[in-house]
Amino acid sequence: MKRLIIILLTIFSTLTICATNKAEITFVATTYDFGNIKENGGNVSCYFEFENSGSQPLIVISAKTSCGCTKPEYPKKPIKKGERAKIKVTYLPKGRPGAFDKTIMIKTNAGTKYLRIKGYVIP
Repeated sequence: MKRLIIILLTIFSTLTICATNKAEITFVATTYDFGNIKENGGNVSCYFEFENSGSQPLIVISAKTSCGCTKPEYPKKPIKKGERAKIKVTYLPKGRPGAFDKTIMIKTNAGTKYLRIKGYVIP
């Protein structure tokens, strides 16, 4: 019986250590509103700042958008514990008058997060 309790405590301790020993992504903001932008004013960009608030290096695996009018750029190198980085998102308004609301899916070794940009394109 004593042996079983020791084994269970060892397993529980190991699981607790493993659960807290990971990367974690924390964004300052996950939505950006461009407001009104001109269709012929050129592309517009914003930055989503984030921090690795975990204990292991954070790796951004991919950034995918809901359409070809939105272009994300993300860091290719691992982000160390406590470091900050940015994801740049560019919207191409040419030929797209009216309201827009786009989603960017960010896949990392800490899970998947979603960013959002919105605004209104004035013809």
